[in-house]
Amino acid sequence: MKVTETALPGVLVLTPAIYRDQRGAFCETFNLREMEQAGLPSLWPQDNFSISTRNVLRGIHYQVHKPQGKLVRVTHGAVFDVVVDLRRSSPTFARHIAVELTGERGEMLWIPAGFGHGFLALTGVAGFAYKVTDYYSPQGERTILWNDPDLAIPWPIDAEKAIISEKDKNGIAFEDAEIFS
Repeated sequence: MKVTETALPGVLVLTPAIYRDQRGAFCETFNLREMEQAGLPSLWPQDNFSISTRNVLRGIHYQVHKPQGKLVRVTHGAVFDVVVDLRRSSPTFARHIAVELTGERGEMLWIPAGFGHGFLALTGVAGFAYKVTDYYSPQGERTILWNDPDLAIPWPIDAEKAIISEKDKNGIAFEDAEIFS
């Protein structure tokens, strides 16, 4: 597995070896030994999976109580994946990265606790799987407005074409968000 650091300290892109032949392809999506060598946790109490159609935009989500680290990957299709540093004490506070993740390439993104996360489905259907380091806590869940001008995320979609849940449409402004110290 190839591990690549990003511009946000602690956020990593993990690219597994994919073996292809006339039958199709094979790769390991999880190997505890390799994950621990990359500095990732060894305890994952919950796995989640979503399916999104083209132009579905989810996020920017995080939990202030029971914050979650996330290991995310696309099982099929492609997404524009965004991570925002919400740690006030971080030198990269309020900065973001954007990475295109695809089922074909198989890359994964490690997002430690203290970051916000969102994605846009780029293909007709995108399967999105993620392991998390703590259980979902509805009381601790927060949503920052996906198109907040202070964050200036370059989403590759016009606002009127994006398919967005009511929760995400009603996200709060970054300047008013409850964040991490």
